Amino acid sequence: MTLLITVFAAVFVTVKWYTRKDDSMQLGLLIFMLWGASIMWLVDAVFEYIELRAEYFSPAAEDMLNDAFLGLSVIAVALVVWLIRLLITDPKGVVRDSLRKQAEKSSKKSVEV
Repeated sequence: MTLLITVFAAVFVTVKWYTRKDDSMQLGLLIFMLWGASIMWLVDAVFEYIELRAEYFSPAAEDMLNDAFLGLSVIAVALVVWLIRLLITDPKGVVRDSLRKQAEKSSKKSVEV
């Protein structure tokens, strides 16, 4: 389940990156993290299949739920890391402009007082 969830997320972000004309949202980092997680889960699935053989294809419902939560949490961590990087680099200047406007408002209030 973790492999399936991360592969779907990686494919979705890769298609989104490929169809965009510019890379201002820096999707490359997110793509590398998601494909890296997908490869990790693929290796894990291969070794688990070697160990379990036929039992691999009949997991318990509890195991599938745990795997789904793990897959979603990996995607959430990747999105948080990507968002932090995006806020730090601020490619479109949104954070910088917001801070500048806030500083101008505070300086006007201090001048009026």
